[in-house]
Amino acid sequence: MPRYLISFDDGSMDHISAADLPAVDAATRVVVRQAKAAGVWIFGGGILRQRTAIAAPDGSVSDGPAPETKAVLGGFSIIEVPSRDDALAWAARFAESCRCAQEVREIMFDPES
Repeated sequence: MPRYLISFDDGSMDHISAADLPAVDAATRVVVRQAKAAGVWIFGGGILRQRTAIAAPDGSVSDGPAPETKAVLGGFSIIEVPSRDDALAWAARFAESCRCAQEVREIMFDPES
């Protein structure tokens, strides 16, 4: 069955006031629980805002770009559903609960995962 990455960029939720964050968190957790109950949830979570490190193909590691210089991932969910339409329906639920747009991308099939 296809797996999909549903994600949003870092900063996409900056418009939400500190007072509203608990309600957004609770609404999002409801959707996650629904996805788990439906058997489509694989994994997901928010990503802390921080400076990244880059591991290069030669094995070297260096400080990465500051998040303000390019779009970086702010949070994601990985789900397994029968179709892209199903993934879009779940993305819409996450978008409503998170109060921000969600990107949907199919994950390439890997028979060993």
